[in-house]
Amino acid sequence: MAPSGTQQSANSVVVARSGDVAEGGRYVVAVRDDLHIGIFRFRGALYAYENTCPHQGGPACQGRLVDGVRERLDEHRNSLGRTFDKDDPHIVCPWHGFEFRLTSGEHPGAPRYRLRAFEVSEKEGEISVVV
Repeated sequence: MAPSGTQQSANSVVVARSGDVAEGGRYVVAVRDDLHIGIFRFRGALYAYENTCPHQGGPACQGRLVDGVRERLDEHRNSLGRTFDKDDPHIVCPWHGFEFRLTSGEHPGAPRYRLRAFEVSEKEGEISVVV
């Protein structure tokens, strides 16, 4: 069990132990009754987002993690088909399938939709977010 809600400084809260968030994985924690945050680790970097989809309020951080889809085009901009991009993982909200780039929190087709990001850090085996 993570030391959820443990105060580290005025607005930095310890939300997990380093081992709680494996490479390519996630950890969703209740920081307060009204604030749940998903912590993700991708290629060694940590990302933290509010577990609320801006589309209709679903638990976005609890959705599937999938590779981004890329449309390949020829020189005339005709489709050559789609490929999956392991360098651009997406979080898929389980309610309506809205996708968000794991590394930025933005919707790939409509950047005005984005997950609320939090500053996240890791020190001495603990992961903290600034709230």
